[in-house]
Amino acid sequence: MKYDLQSQLDKVYATYPEAKRQPIIGITTNFTEGDATLRDVYYKQIVKAGGTPVLIPPVADKEVLVNTLTHLDGLLLTGGGDVNPLWMGEEPSTHLHNINAERDLAELMLTRLAFNRQIPILGICRGIQTLAVALGGTVQQDIYEDYLRTDEAVGKKISKDKVVTTLHSATLKHSQDADRGEATHSVTLEKGSILRALYKEERIFVNSFHHQAVKTAGDRFRATAFSPDGVIEAIESREFKSVMGVQWHPEWMGDEGGKLFGWLATQANNFYIAKQLHQRVLTLDTHCDTPMFFPQGVRFDQRDPRILYDLHKMTEGRQDAVTMAAYLPQPKIGETFSSKIDVAGLKRFNPDLIETLDHLTPAVYADLIFNKLEEIVKQNQRYISIARTPSDLYEDKRKGRKSIMFAIENGLALEHKLENVKHFAQRGVVYITLCHNGDNDICDSARGCNTHGGVSKFGAEVIKEMNRNGIMVDLSHGGEKSFYDALDISTQPIVCSHSNSKVLCDVPRNLTDDQMRALAKKGGVAHITLYHGFLKKEGEATVMDAIAHLEHAIEVMGIDHVGVGTDFDGDGTVRGMADASEMINFTLHMLRRKYSERDIEKIWGGNWLRVMAKVQSVR
Repeated sequence: MKYDLQSQLDKVYATYPEAKRQPIIGITTNFTEGDATLRDVYYKQIVKAGGTPVLIPPVADKEVLVNTLTHLDGLLLTGGGDVNPLWMGEEPSTHLHNINAERDLAELMLTRLAFNRQIPILGICRGIQTLAVALGGTVQQDIYEDYLRTDEAVGKKISKDKVVTTLHSATLKHSQDADRGEATHSVTLEKGSILRALYKEERIFVNSFHHQAVKTAGDRFRATAFSPDGVIEAIESREFKSVMGVQWHPEWMGDEGGKLFGWLATQANNFYIAKQLHQRVLTLDTHCDTPMFFPQGVRFDQRDPRILYDLHKMTEGRQDAVTMAAYLPQPKIGETFSSKIDVAGLKRFNPDLIETLDHLTPAVYADLIFNKLEEIVKQNQRYISIARTPSDLYEDKRKGRKSIMFAIENGLALEHKLENVKHFAQRGVVYITLCHNGDNDICDSARGCNTHGGVSKFGAEVIKEMNRNGIMVDLSHGGEKSFYDALDISTQPIVCSHSNSKVLCDVPRNLTDDQMRALAKKGGVAHITLYHGFLKKEGEATVMDAIAHLEHAIEVMGIDHVGVGTDFDGDGTVRGMADASEMINFTLHMLRRKYSERDIEKIWGGNWLRVMAKVQSVR
């Protein structure tokens, strides 16, 4: 050691940049007798893995938590005492050990907030239990109480065999007396798990220092490792996220344990890259139906579980802009429009509009939606703005504001009046979806009765008027003949704001490959949607199915004609992309597939804005 500060600083300043960029990984600390403490093996493993450790004291203050998370690329939840069972709605077992009230609330809040922000997380021992408690799972207070399931077929002379479930306790020693770096029992790793990929073995050997364990992983996780007696030893995200917890202590296991810290550092670095990309490019979702809930008392400035888009979720998902559609349900023959709307509910939350609601028409309803959007924006004008053009979107991003664009889903809103096209153009509507689920006076729907044999005479005039007023023509939900008619009639490119591939999911609503090619040839775009029924006919749809539809569209149309229109709050939601907070996950998946920044920018709205600018150039 040379005790010369300047010579040490000279090493820093000898090159530029001064240091290679490393992911910032927060590490939770223990708390005892007034001291926030941490064993050195935790941060040394992080440093060895190529991360920069930052210690997080157990502070439950919301300002501190949110500001801390703003700077983190990854999170390490460390070991320690028992979690208070009251956080699970349970009374304490007689075998409960020491709890740590100073840590519980702080770490549970930190975990949930980090998870909502899609920050990669590794939980160790107490950390895996924190993950479970914070995110819908449960923890067994003591594994030597009966809690492990054993299902047995029991034969009966008279009746058929039946399954009887019994419970038993752990049978291995899970709190070792051996040296901390010594392995004392085996763990079996599930096929297809991250752990199996990291260790390339079905069975590994681990150390063990616990008497609690995850009892149920919850819906967000799956158990991916087990001890021979059945205790859950690891959980991993079921939502294609970089979140994992292990029951053992890899920080003491040298290079073998270092594989987990290497995984965390890698995922944290990937997350940093995605965050930086979202800072540089504009991210636009071209279709959501959230406005249908705004007249019903929903708050956009709160993290409201009733809706999939709000300011919190947009911020967490690092989403810049969204096109919010005024959705108008299509009445059947003999039905009135107002019968399809919860008028009583609207009156309850909007007593000043009772007279208007008594005479509710499609155009009035659409205007009501836009009025509510304008009201919401006015209340939160520092953070959100209404955008009408591509330049508005980029200006909002420059100023640090989110953007909302207006659209109409179902040309029923025009009420068979061409002058209403101009009216809605003046209100800032950027596109109109010509129909919805059912034929209207403009065209036949994909789920209609072939009323017009495609686009009607009135519909042809509507398309021409939309061209003249700079409104994009949207054929999502349109029948195939309507689609081709619109292509022929429109002098401007048309769009499909939320449509998937019929080849991958054969439903009337999706686009054939020929439709996609024709759309691309005319300069249009088709944006994949997250409605599960349009992604997959059987089984649960996930974000990976959405990726498959995107890549098929790219193969057919080219990278310049695709994008994303989630249909959030119009039943659009899948595992891995459940709401606006998870939008950055889509970017992470594209990065893993080696899409360039330029291509990701095109997918996230660049293609759409090119078409929008062309359509609006007539104004």
